[in-house]
Amino acid sequence: MKELIQRSGLWLLPPLFGLILLGAWEGAIRYWEVPPYLMPAPSAVLAALWGDAALLLGSLWLTLVITLQAFLLAVVSGVALALLFSQSRLAAAALYPYAVILQVTPIVAIAPLVVIWVGYERVNLALLILAWIVAFFPILSNMTLGLRAVDPNLRDLFHLYGASRWQILWRLQLPSALPYLLAGMKISGGLALIGAVVAEFVAGSGTASGLAWRIIESGNRLNMPRLFAALTLLSLLGMTIFGLLSLIQRLLLARWHESELSKAGR
Repeated sequence: MKELIQRSGLWLLPPLFGLILLGAWEGAIRYWEVPPYLMPAPSAVLAALWGDAALLLGSLWLTLVITLQAFLLAVVSGVALALLFSQSRLAAAALYPYAVILQVTPIVAIAPLVVIWVGYERVNLALLILAWIVAFFPILSNMTLGLRAVDPNLRDLFHLYGASRWQILWRLQLPSALPYLLAGMKISGGLALIGAVVAEFVAGSGTASGLAWRIIESGNRLNMPRLFAALTLLSLLGMTIFGLLSLIQRLLLARWHESELSKAGR
């Protein structure tokens, strides 16, 4: 019971600290009479969230759709390519360096090219491609590592019993790689959101209307309350994505993997 109370107290610390920080922020803005075009008070940001709800939620929906599409595409393509690499050293040697090149190339450098190639009339497709590029590599890297991180003794045991390559992959390598994949998904989910926002910053010209464009538009008009409201929605979206992926990780690993068993105190 005492341990449960202590854990509940730890969970209350972040929101409590946040409320104190917001109160100090509000008080400082009122005391020094800072104009809203320089720094809005939390109350002004809340008013912007309420007053511009229709506009901001529409932009949030567009950003969310692009983020989820890029994330799912990254998971499917990353897992498929990692499976290919695990079965063919030749394919891994030939293709993996290009995946690294794709990862280390700054997205801001290739965004204008992608937009031009795809066309401004299909700018959402360009944003999807750019967000996928950012989110793809963590899935590929972690899944490849997980497929290779198999206990050699277990692999030898499978060979001893005459298991086929497919049986080894399905019954040994994939379960071994699952924790690595889930860890990569937690990274990739946040990167997909970052990729969608950065891509719209670079490629946005009003043809896209996600939260990134609302931030640009609000900054140009010195509408700081709306800008901070859009930033708040982006932060909440990122936290929600991370929380859901953490929950999926816990549900899938809770009964058998050491990382979750240790958290449960078993």
